[in-house]
This record gives sequence, structure tokens and C-alpha cells, in this order.
Amino acid sequence: MPIQTIEPRRLYRQIADQLRGLIERGEYAIGSKLPPERDLALQLGVSRPSVREALIALGVEGLVEVRMGSGVYVLPQQQARSGEVSAEGPLETIRARQLIESELAAHAAAHMKKAQIAGLRNAVALMQQEVDSGHTATRGDRLFHLRIAEAAENSVLERIVGELFDERHNPLFEQLGSHFETAGSWRAAIAEHHAVIIAIASRSPEAARAAMAAHLANSHDRFTANITHAASADAPPVLRRKPTRKAA
Repeated sequence: MPIQTIEPRRLYRQIADQLRGLIERGEYAIGSKLPPERDLALQLGVSRPSVREALIALGVEGLVEVRMGSGVYVLPQQQARSGEVSAEGPLETIRARQLIESELAAHAAAHMKKAQIAGLRNAVALMQQEVDSGHTATRGDRLFHLRIAEAAENSVLERIVGELFDERHNPLFEQLGSHFETAGSWRAAIAEHHAVIIAIASRSPEAARAAMAAHLANSHDRFTANITHAASADAPPVLRRKPTRKAA
């Protein structure tokens, strides 16, 4: 059965379902290499990031293996884990955060007090400490984004920001991060956080909105490099991940 075009409005799950069906029917044999991400996107009529999320989902399920610098290979089905992975797509989550948190940053620029801005600087300092100790900077990162949300004095918005951030602990996000998050990527994120603070401290809602939108757009872009070329022998080491722990 040939690959069928997928409507652009559909999510990574439908792409993964179609690829899984092709694997189960033997159209991609065990040990064979799947077509390049670019070719799959063209055949399916979807974006490359959507294909990437689908491949990550199949990898979490144990149906395929991503071999960095080589490609994506079909595994024996007895290695597959029971049940499909059901989680929000990491890239969709980042885009949702961009829409919400850009406006929250603009609001913070108009309403944050000096002590609250100092709290943002402390959160970024915690991020730097985490990276310097060889860990991902998720505690400080979460605290930073929550403190911006707190400036709105709206518990619903605080909850939404916290829940969207915590999606990074779902298996798809964890797997994607294992390929793309390095000390270098976190240093870039820290610099972007400093830019958000500068914009908020300048009391410019427009600058703060733009700085947060740029940060989350860059986060999205860092996860959209070709998955099979995301790491090499010369790449910075991926940081160690701490057990899931919410910031106070």
C-alpha cells in the first residue's frame, strides 16, 4: 500500500499511525532504513517537524531506532513496547507557549516590581548553576517562566504556564531533548532569558513580547534540526537530567 497524503491539520499521532501500519505490514522490513525525514514529509504532505515528532513517538514505542548521523531503522517488533505513546507534541507545546507567554511577558513589563525582576535574575542564575554542574537547567527555567506568569496575578494563567512547561517531562519531549539539548543549547537559552529580563526591566511591553517570542521561536528551532544529524563526535555533551522536580 503506498503512503497516503495526510491533511496538514492533523497531528504527529496520525503520521506515526500510518508509518506504524506500513512497518507492521512489512513494507519497511526489519533492519531497513526509513526514507529521509525530508522525503517522508514530501510524501505525506506535512512539515518536517511533524514527521520528526512522529519518528520520536515510534522510537519511544520501540518500533524504530534513531542512529545519529546515520538514519532511522526499523527494529524487530518483539522489541516494541506495548501500547502507543499518547502525549502532546513537543513542538506544538512550544508554539502554544509562545502565544501565551509572549503576552505575559508584555504584561510583566508594565506591572512587575523591582523585587520581582530581581527574582527573574535569580532564576536565571539558578539555570547557570545547573548547567555549570552538568545538568539540564529545567528547575531555574521553570521558575523563570512561572515568575513572569505570577506578575499577571491570575491563578489560571499560572497553572497553564506550569502545566505547559511540565509537558517537557512527557516521553516524547524527553526523547527529543536527549537528541538536541546540550550545554551549548542551554547557554543560548540563558542568553535569551537575559534578553527577556532586559526588556521587562526597560518597561517596554513591545520589547518584552518580542524577546519572549524570539526565545520560544529559537527553542522551537533548536528542536527542528535534522534528527539524524543532531549529534556528532564533535558535538557538546548532552547534559544529565535530574529527576522530575517542580520549582518552589
